[in-house]
Amino acid sequence: MADKDTQVNLAVYMERLDSYISSQNALNENLSKNLEKVETEVDDISQWRSKMYGAKSILAALGILVVHTTAVMGSFLAIVTFNK
Repeated sequence: MADKDTQVNLAVYMERLDSYISSQNALNENLSKNLEKVETEVDDISQWRSKMYGAKSILAALGILVVHTTAVMGSFLAIVTFNK
């Protein structure tokens, strides 16, 4: 009888172990999918940030160009006006 109980307990243990392993595999797959999704979102945010830095740089360069052009044209106008 003890041998039969041991076999039943072992069968129950193995069934529970199989169930545990399959649930852990499902959990690992779910975590992997979510990590891939987070990695993709981080990459998207990084690209967006790079684009924003690029836009800020372009706007700064255009601002400097406008200020420089205004200064050059103002000095040219002053030279032409005062030399008459």
